[in-house]
Amino acid sequence: MIILIIFSIEAEPKPTGFLVFGEKEYKSSYQNDPNRELVNLETIPEILLDIKYATTDNFTGQKIYKVAKAFARKPVAEALHNAQMEFLKLGYSIQIYDAYRPYRATVTFYEIIKDTRYVASPKTGSRHNKGCAIDLTLVDKNTKQELKMPTKYDSFEKAAWAEAPVADPITKKNRDTLIQVLSQFGFRVNKTEWWHFDFLECNGFEVLDIPFERLED
Repeated sequence: MIILIIFSIEAEPKPTGFLVFGEKEYKSSYQNDPNRELVNLETIPEILLDIKYATTDNFTGQKIYKVAKAFARKPVAEALHNAQMEFLKLGYSIQIYDAYRPYRATVTFYEIIKDTRYVASPKTGSRHNKGCAIDLTLVDKNTKQELKMPTKYDSFEKAAWAEAPVADPITKKNRDTLIQVLSQFGFRVNKTEWWHFDFLECNGFEVLDIPFERLED
């Protein structure tokens, strides 16, 4: 079902509206354009998942997802696959915290935080809602231990900003390697979150509101 989202907030300009695609419209869209399909990222060799929103170990303290899955639009998945091949050469592997995020989760996040530096506004949705953003870190390829990064995932500290000063040279090297390699494959880091990467060639994809468990029927 297509949902037309309308927001009207006092002291703001005219109400804005946008379409949110449900399961039926999403399936029709990728049948017409295969690039719109959401791909299961576990198909990428040696990739790891640590889907925080499928647990209570996240900033909300709530279990947002029923299953621990990660999906992204086909071009995003292909670019991430290529980045993973490069990381494996360097002795690392990608570990995903979050990828495609149903729109309903974005609404929940905003209701809790109401700070668009860290969560998307429900008035626009986010690249996560479009299947065009990945939250991730790196692990050692052999030990599967996370590399040291400036902060934990979903930290609201300024130390989590992508260009924040880092005193420890190993931590700085890890963050810089993550950002530099992904940038070679079409991703751009979010300025306030070292772990958040937007895929730049994602114009025209719709906001989606489909639970993970409906994507593999």
